[in-house]
Amino acid sequence: MKLIRKLSDFPDSLRGGALTIGNFDGVHRGHAALIGELKKFADQQNSAAVVFTFDPHPVRILQPDKAPPPLTWTNRKADLLAELGIDAVVAYPTDPALLELDYRDFFHQIIVDTIGARAMVEGPNFFFGHDREGTVATLTELCQDSGIRLKIAEPITVSEDLISSSRVRELLRQGKVDLASSMLTQPYRIRGMVTHGSARGTSIGFPTANLDAIDTLIPKLGVYAGRAFIHGRKHWAAIHVGPNPTFGENVAKVEAHILDYENSIYGQPIEVDFIQRVRDIRQFNSPDELIDQLGMDMKQVRHIARQTALTTN
Repeated sequence: MKLIRKLSDFPDSLRGGALTIGNFDGVHRGHAALIGELKKFADQQNSAAVVFTFDPHPVRILQPDKAPPPLTWTNRKADLLAELGIDAVVAYPTDPALLELDYRDFFHQIIVDTIGARAMVEGPNFFFGHDREGTVATLTELCQDSGIRLKIAEPITVSEDLISSSRVRELLRQGKVDLASSMLTQPYRIRGMVTHGSARGTSIGFPTANLDAIDTLIPKLGVYAGRAFIHGRKHWAAIHVGPNPTFGENVAKVEAHILDYENSIYGQPIEVDFIQRVRDIRQFNSPDELIDQLGMDMKQVRHIARQTALTTN
């Protein structure tokens, strides 16, 4: 799968393919269904399946104070789209020049002239061009005039709950990481750099990796069962999101106690999946009471790990 950052790098070998345009934040099951339709077009044409997305989200340029926190970073998004069978992702560096293009210029300059799309698939709420003036209706007209096949994909629901990036964010803010992941194509993941903390976890027998520089949405405060990815290998972990009120610390942090792992990873980037919420953050009456609770947390994480292994094997 090719990740293309500049339209000037778009190769002739990918022209004439099937194209979809959107943010694809989180790469959820609704996106997967749309990609499935895109691949049908690509297979029928014996051509490439191409995703055109934006880096950053246009709202971050136009109204940064209203921009939603992202669910994925660009390379993660590209990897998830590749797993769905996409041949190339154009991660366009959003700039004022792009945002000023009216929908007709966007269509002709990017879709027709540069990418040479012969087929397109979009969702029912698709907008494009300056001030989002381009709609599904105008796209349909433009595609008809240009001889481009177009399909509007139907939205997808889970238990009558419409799947969308906004809905995934809402569930994560509620701590319902398992429900959020049921809407995604893969469990919800964050990344961060491991930095030095107070080493208090080590002093009580539960060393943690403190994650900093996290650039995606952090779920609701709480303790979670999850998986940490270190040097490409997967390890189960108990993830603490929030302050440590037992020791009078009020600053929220993200810490991961990685089960059965003793090597130092300070200064290294790691990624963490959230699998299931275990409990709320609370203040304990003493360090010993906290240690007892942490022991129960680890048992719960191991139980979740076993149950997850049973359901995925």
